[in-house]
Amino acid sequence: MSGIAQIRSYPEARSAFCWDALWELFDGGPDRLNLAHECVDRHAGGRTALRIQHADGRREVRSFDELAAWSSRFANLLEAEGVARGERVAVMLEPSLAFYGAIFGAVKRGAVAVPLFTLLGPDGVRLRVEDCAPRLLLVARDAEHWQALLPGVEVAAVDERFLGRLGEQSPRYAPATRADDLAVFQYTSGTTRGLPEAVRHTHRAVVTLMVAALYGVGLAPGDSYFCPSSPAWGHGLWHGTIAPLALGIAAGAYAGKFHAARMLEALDAFGVTNLAAAPTVFRMLRSGGLAEGRRGALEKLSFTGEPMDSRTWEWVRATFGATPCSMYGSTEVGVILVDYPGFRDYVVRPGALGKPAPGWEVAIVDECGEPLPSDRTGEIAVRRRDGWFRVKDRGWMDADGYFHHEGRSDDVIISAGWTMSAVEIEDALLSHPDVREAAVVGAPDELRGQIPKAYVVSERTEAAFARELQEWVGRRLSQHEYPRAIAFVDELPKTPAGKIDRRSLRGRARETA
Repeated sequence: MSGIAQIRSYPEARSAFCWDALWELFDGGPDRLNLAHECVDRHAGGRTALRIQHADGRREVRSFDELAAWSSRFANLLEAEGVARGERVAVMLEPSLAFYGAIFGAVKRGAVAVPLFTLLGPDGVRLRVEDCAPRLLLVARDAEHWQALLPGVEVAAVDERFLGRLGEQSPRYAPATRADDLAVFQYTSGTTRGLPEAVRHTHRAVVTLMVAALYGVGLAPGDSYFCPSSPAWGHGLWHGTIAPLALGIAAGAYAGKFHAARMLEALDAFGVTNLAAAPTVFRMLRSGGLAEGRRGALEKLSFTGEPMDSRTWEWVRATFGATPCSMYGSTEVGVILVDYPGFRDYVVRPGALGKPAPGWEVAIVDECGEPLPSDRTGEIAVRRRDGWFRVKDRGWMDADGYFHHEGRSDDVIISAGWTMSAVEIEDALLSHPDVREAAVVGAPDELRGQIPKAYVVSERTEAAFARELQEWVGRRLSQHEYPRAIAFVDELPKTPAGKIDRRSLRGRARETA
């Protein structure tokens, strides 16, 4: 890495940045570029590319040479099977040499890689397959089962027969793609009832991704990096996999059902110095009680997807000795607010989303799209060529230029004329020592229009505890800003990416009302 990638000073990062400088990090240019070459082949030479912790305790370490050979063999196999450039190749595998090899092999061929979550049910897989119409679906096993469910697509399992055919192919492949060719279809973590549209990424997406890699995750030479998010979803694929590999840094991944103990084993075994995860992961580590007294080698910590409650934030800093850094953005524009992990002269402000990433102008705008002064609540927006683009979240900016989150636009609760933030009420609930998880949504109410309703995970479920929580929140926020209804649940619904599924909770609240 060279140029802007070596800058570790916050003021210098802001002053020295220009979009064109990002191209200097790659072999390709605005005309010809291949994502797989930039992430794999050009780094071959013995270095480690993959460190994978499996849920059963196994650890898998693979080199760039192995990944380059596997992906090239797969690209040759696709070509031999008549898979044309631009056709889709779906990959439904756990993190492994086969998963990454298939993704990058499809991209080398000029096909479009479509990662699919391994825990999707038949309906979820069918909806996505019908949407993207892949030529091939690669699975770990039970190819006949999936073939019967999906007769319109060829299904192959990574078994001995498949590996035998793969081994017959050449371990070399010369990609020939344009920077603007499609490379990846990325499905967001939605439910099967409302299929999320595939986000279509071109090969040049790896260039703009470097803003998140350098300033949101803080990737730098010498990092031992780990991201337990599934690479079937955006954070695990782009920030957890493509970002480090593009910079020649090994990607660290977790395969299988998440266990806090296995996660901690991976941090120790791999000597992880840079960890990026969803807030849910850190809350699970905290509730597991196994991380106490295990600081390890961590120097940089980042999180994204949703805000981190203040109790977990303080626990992470005290337990691991590293400050949690927020990274915030949207699917449409990428990462726009960051906390610059590892950068000198930048002070992380607890509870804030961070400050604008280099190259972006961010503001809080009103209903008419006009920027608001500090301390005024509105919608977070980023400037694009055609004006301010709203990212559908509400927030405010303090006098020092830090941005703060107040929830999605539909997380704002208006009750009897009072405007309340679901995020603030959640944070107050989570500060109670007996609350493990909490989520707040607006519930219909005949008198007030809406009321804040909290769904709480706790060992205590008695009515007196509900009143205690209401008083706890009211004392911390205001006399009117507390959850007027509380439901105790065994667990909160989650999207496959690990975020709280508030859409599902709003449905429950409507049905109950």
